[in-house]
Amino acid sequence: MNNESKIAQNLAEPSSQMEPSNSDEKWMLRALEEAWKGRGLTSPNPAVGAVVVKGEIELGAGYHHRAGLPHAEREAIADVVSKHGCEALHGATIYVTLEPCSTTGKTPACTSGILENRISRVVYGAVDPNPEHAGAADSLLCEQGVEVTAGVLREQCEKVLRPFAKRISSGLPWVIAKTAMSLDGRITRPPSEGQWLTSPESREIVHQLRAQVDAIIVGGKTVRRDNPRLTLRSEKSVGKKEQPWRVVLTHAGRESLPQDFHLFTDEYKNRTLIYQDKPLAEVLRDLADKGCNSVLLECGGHLMRQFAEAELIDEYQLFYAPIITGGQDFGFGLGNHFKSSLTLKEVRSTSIGQDTLISGVVVR
Repeated sequence: MNNESKIAQNLAEPSSQMEPSNSDEKWMLRALEEAWKGRGLTSPNPAVGAVVVKGEIELGAGYHHRAGLPHAEREAIADVVSKHGCEALHGATIYVTLEPCSTTGKTPACTSGILENRISRVVYGAVDPNPEHAGAADSLLCEQGVEVTAGVLREQCEKVLRPFAKRISSGLPWVIAKTAMSLDGRITRPPSEGQWLTSPESREIVHQLRAQVDAIIVGGKTVRRDNPRLTLRSEKSVGKKEQPWRVVLTHAGRESLPQDFHLFTDEYKNRTLIYQDKPLAEVLRDLADKGCNSVLLECGGHLMRQFAEAELIDEYQLFYAPIITGGQDFGFGLGNHFKSSLTLKEVRSTSIGQDTLISGVVVR
């Protein structure tokens, strides 16, 4: 397997290796393929996919591309109309990863589009995590004679919704911790050596991770040491996504940071935020209020440890390089023991050249 395939495998949707047991699962997996295309692009909305089927033939598919644009159901309906005409929708089944919306906002309600086009059956995976909307589509559609089946591949559909669901339910974004370490747990090399620990292939994965989030958090020490850009540089993301917020947490304030560094002078300088001595949970809440569903920690060990100790991290992406550096800084800093060990689920270990990426979600 080449490096590009390994990168795709590691960042693939969780359902990618699942075998369907029936027709509904088969088509919901297809809808999930569409949903994952919108990962990182739709905030503050969720990533959703849909597919329209008739007689076990796919007529059209779509996903939500961006907030303010049509939802997945309307994208799929438009795809069918462009290929087969409106009448093809009559009596069809639509598979959607999330319960169709039943209220009008920036876009029309998807339930209205389903009824207007005489789609006879709706199959969806996850219930809307917003309690004000949960279950509303069922009664509305059933009253109009549409058959509704809910909960198909619910867990898989909820995984793509995690960032949105967490923000809706807790007021906090989904937090991904990324760090690159030597085998002795250090994140720095001796002063006479270069900056990088891991390979260019591993760094490409980091750029793809950035494309999945709405903000990237670093500490003032990291800024002063590395003068990072924190920009999107993967060919898969450039031009497709707005530059994530670049968030710097500092005790000393903006004046302590070199004002000629990239974060303050490049074309994305208006996407740089500085927080001075603000509690971490309050920083995350403020980012959620700005519409951030997910954030990526690319900070040093001391700040990373603070996030971990506060139990604010939801997912880990840990890159290990096959070197022993004896560097000054540890990946999770130094301090007392955590209150309790952190256990991960959905763990993956991926070899990327000589590097190893271990990823997983925190068990709550």
